[in-house]
Amino acid sequence: MATFTSTLPDDLLQRLADYAKKLSLPKNKLMENALNLYLDHLKRAEYVKSYRQAAQDEDILMVAEEGMDYYLKQIEDEAG
Repeated sequence: MATFTSTLPDDLLQRLADYAKKLSLPKNKLMENALNLYLDHLKRAEYVKSYRQAAQDEDILMVAEEGMDYYLKQIEDEAG
């Protein structure tokens, strides 16, 4: 594990210390958990953005529709 050094505003550092004490967690563990949650949030936001862009792309919509047609044909063929 690497060591990371940074500065934080005094009020944020105090809030961190308060919650770490309340949750009985070391400050670094609380920061690690918070950073993981935030980075996951950013990744989800990227997915949402990409799906919104894809919804406006006629080529992607055409490929999706062709895929659905193929999928429905498979289901019908399997049903007999």
